[in-house]
Order: sequence, then C-alpha cells, then structure tokens
Amino acid sequence: MKKGQIFEGIIERVDFPNKGLVKVQEEGKELRYVTVKNAIPGQKVRFIINKFKKGNAEGRLLEVLETSPLETRKPVCSIFPACGGCMYQTVPYEEQMKMKEGQIRRVMDEAVEGEYLFEGVKASPKEFAYRNKMEFSFGDEYKDGPLTLGLHKKGSTYDVLTASDCKLVHEDMNKILVCVLEYFKEQGISYYKKMQHVGYLRHLLLRRGDTTGEILVNLVTTTQEEYDLSELKEQLLQLPLEGKIVGILHILNDSLSDVVKSDETRVLYGQDFFYEKLLGLEFKITPFSFFQPNTKGAEVLYETVREYIGDIRDLTVFDLFSGTGTISQVLAPVAKKVIGVEIVEEAVEAAKENAARNGLSNCKFIAGDVFKVLDEIEEKPDVIILDPPRDGIHPKALPKILDYGVDRIVYISCKMTSLARDLEMIQQRGYTVEKMTAVDQFCETVHVETIVLIQKKNS
Repeated sequence: MKKGQIFEGIIERVDFPNKGLVKVQEEGKELRYVTVKNAIPGQKVRFIINKFKKGNAEGRLLEVLETSPLETRKPVCSIFPACGGCMYQTVPYEEQMKMKEGQIRRVMDEAVEGEYLFEGVKASPKEFAYRNKMEFSFGDEYKDGPLTLGLHKKGSTYDVLTASDCKLVHEDMNKILVCVLEYFKEQGISYYKKMQHVGYLRHLLLRRGDTTGEILVNLVTTTQEEYDLSELKEQLLQLPLEGKIVGILHILNDSLSDVVKSDETRVLYGQDFFYEKLLGLEFKITPFSFFQPNTKGAEVLYETVREYIGDIRDLTVFDLFSGTGTISQVLAPVAKKVIGVEIVEEAVEAAKENAARNGLSNCKFIAGDVFKVLDEIEEKPDVIILDPPRDGIHPKALPKILDYGVDRIVYISCKMTSLARDLEMIQQRGYTVEKMTAVDQFCETVHVETIVLIQKKNS
C-alpha cells in the first residue's frame, strides 16, 4: 500500500475523533484497516491513501458511493454534506448518541483500571438551534469566486460555503449573516487572503443568549482598508429578529494566523457584552469570554457535576481551569467556599463580576497558570473540579493537583483521549474511576463532553 492509491470499502465504525475505520484487501496480502475521516458507519466510500502515521494508513474521502443504513433522515440545511460544520444530520439523534457512547466506551474501557459504572450519554435538550456562539469566515467557495460568509468546506482550510440556513444556530444569526454578506457584496469589499496576507474582511463572530435573546454582533477585519460602517449598523438594527441586538462591535485584527482575536475593539452600537442565564444565575459575557456554547446542554452538564460531587456543605472546592466561573457559581450556594483558577485574565474579571451580580460572597477567583498558582494558595481543597482545555492537564500541573490527596475529583473533558491520558497518572496515584457519563453538548457533530467521578482508594 502506498500514497496515491485509491480504494473502496465500507466504514465499519467511527472512533473518536471522527476516525472512520475501513478494511482494505490488497491482492495477495492480509486485510488491513485504513482510517478515513468525515464518514459515517455503514457508508460505502471511495478514498485515496494520503499519509502513513506510525505505520498506520490514513485515507482522504473522495466520494460516498452508498449512504449508510443509519442515514434515514433528509439533510436539514442546504450545504450538507459539503460543509464541515456538522456531520450527522442525516442520522437520527438516538443513533448519534449510541455512536458517541460506543466511542467513549472503546477509549475508556482501555484507560480505566477495574470496573466502573458508565451511565450513558445524556441528550441535549435542544437538538438544533442550540449554539449560542458561532464564528463565520469570509472567503470564496472557489478561487476568485464571489464573496461568501459561513463555514469551511469539509477538509478545506480555504474554501468557504455561505451558511445562510445553518441549523445549529438560531434563525436570528442566519438573518444577521445574510444582511452582512449582502452589504459587503454590494460594496465590492475584499476578504483577507491568508497566504498573501492582504484584504479586509476576516470573520463574523455572533453570540446570542439562548435564554435572554440578547445578541452581540462582532465584525472582524484587518486595518488594511477603512470604511464607514454606519449604513451596515442601521441595516442590522432594522432586521426583524426574535431577539435583540445589544451591541455591534468592529474588531480589528492584523494577526498573520487565522485566529479570531482583537488588537483593538470599536463599539459601533450599544455595549460590548450581553447577558445569559443558566440554572437561575445571570452571566455577563464579552466577545471572547469562554461560555459553554450550548446553554441548555450546559445546564444538564452542571447539574450532573453537582450530583457527582455530592454533599459539599462544609467543604472547600477548587475549580481548576474555571473559565468565567460558571461551575464555581453553580456550586457556591451549597459549598463552604469555592476557589476558581483560570489563566485568561478577562475570564477571571468576568467571573468576579458575575459572582457579585449573583450575590455570591464565598467565591474567590485567581488569574494565573494552575501550575504556578497552586503554590500561592494558602487554603487546602476538600474536593477538586477539573475542567481543562481540549489538550488536558499539563503533565507538570497534574502531580501538584494530586498531591492534595482529596477524596473526590470530578473531571470534565471535551476530548476523551486527553482524559484517558490523564487518568493513567491519576490512577497510579491511588485513585479509582467510580462512574462516568457524557452530555451531548454538540449534536450533529463528532464532539461530546465526558464527566468522571474519581475517588481516592480506601477513602
């Protein structure tokens, strides 16, 4: 088997994250598995071998020759399956959850020592229109084509498809996207070309409170050109929306990398924040502050965390990698004290403000790297919550966390392979995995949040 060879086969299963496995028979040789991304179990596919990793062959999907028996629904948006925004809209939701359950079990059964209780995957209360945040890119669908605004084509870092009827977001967001795209098309304004580093339009970052309906519109451009955006602002404010635009921001970003960030932010209208409500608490959210992208799913997630952590009435809780302090504030009413640690200073400021707004005086938030901050905290935790970024916990920070020797740890992970790696050290240090569940925060996609209760042996 070598690069460039083309094969056909049936996807047997999909492993996390998005790795379809297909058996290939070469003449006179043993059957071997090839990994093909962006496929659904049961599909017959044509693919080309494009690389080898640690001796394993990887293929790029060229064509779906036959749909999967699992695909019993019609697509709900106009750019499926070309769009890379979501994968599974043709698969009934129950089947999507079964698929994710299988992926978790295959990773975790290998990572966990001994028996543990797996409580299945909990559904998102909303299957569609659940996302409260979306980053859309400006570009074109093909080289030198008309201006587009939306999501990247599956497997492409350049081609952008206009997502005018995206079903992961509220209809308000689609109306805003169409308005912005039509305005700049009429003006004939250029988009930023990543390779040449020239052009103006970069991203449209939209955030909408699922419970409040408050909307923040963030237009991200370079400083290479200058335009009066007052006409666009007026058009946006006249849109017939279910929710309400509370802020329109012009974010300037001259970074060479294709990342949404701000060198300078200009408020064109209103304010630079919006409010969202979660489990009876109110949160102020700024353009870049982290907040779970599925509000209703986050309520299920945090209620599960509360259940897993148990009775914390007279206990001090450390919430490490605390973001804007949502978990800290959900636990504070039933704990003695909660200390949140987060490296992003903007998120820590938001957490302090939110805690004050929600009348919580037993929350403390510290900005800094968990690895360094733990040396400076005088208090000792009774219970620890871990909610690290996708890549898991830094191998230098994890031993420090485990040195506290607390009885209970609850670990929340959005990337189960990182969790599996961290569990190896956690178990070596005298902990066992008691039980585990997952919350499907990201319907129609390959992602899922896993929650694990870890107990000190003999505690």
